[in-house]
Amino acid sequence: MIPVKIESAWRGISDCRSCGIRELVLFANLNEQDFALIHAPIDDLELIPGAALYAEGSQVQGVFTLRSGLVKLVRSTLDCRQRIVRVLRSGDVIGLEALATSQYNSDAIALTPTMVCRIPLSVIQKLSANSPRLLSQLMSKWQSTLKDADDWLAELNFGTARQRVGNLVLKMCNVDNSDVSMLFSREDMGAMLDLKLETVSREISRLVREGTIEPMDKQGRIYRVCHPQRIQATD
Repeated sequence: MIPVKIESAWRGISDCRSCGIRELVLFANLNEQDFALIHAPIDDLELIPGAALYAEGSQVQGVFTLRSGLVKLVRSTLDCRQRIVRVLRSGDVIGLEALATSQYNSDAIALTPTMVCRIPLSVIQKLSANSPRLLSQLMSKWQSTLKDADDWLAELNFGTARQRVGNLVLKMCNVDNSDVSMLFSREDMGAMLDLKLETVSREISRLVREGTIEPMDKQGRIYRVCHPQRIQATD
């Protein structure tokens, strides 16, 4: 796990009023009076794949809005295996559950090149106390994020190994509505799909061998989906 270096990642105070995804995130319904309450800096952070936003059990310092990229939430099982419990996408809020417990309940790790806004806990607390709209929005966003992320993963955890891997390939195309699927490491895919690493590798190799997908990099992370109908036919 690669920790993000806040000093090198910091890019200055965000302009929340003109944020390109403002309508998707926490500040969608704030008015000018609400913005006047924000005095602490809201930082823009860039993370490379593998960089950690925070670790399970660490003290909450704030929440994060995901501007671009993908972030996985990981917990350790009783038998010390890593289990991906959620994959978060652009517009999602990261770490909201920690507001109730004062600690993060998972590791949050970038899966792809990622940009986030870090909102200090003091800002959230002040806005919650002074803006009933935001408090309601926080709860609604929390529930919506949990449901969407859980549904996204739940759809991947049924069927045969072939169906699970194929569904993930298609879902990763849908992230940016293209025919290019950016996958994760085989270990991460196995953790998401509840499959062994060897099984995931075998199924990816089969899709390549059959001409259903075409590798576009040497690392085996980026594939062009040539025949999505063949994958859908296995459902």
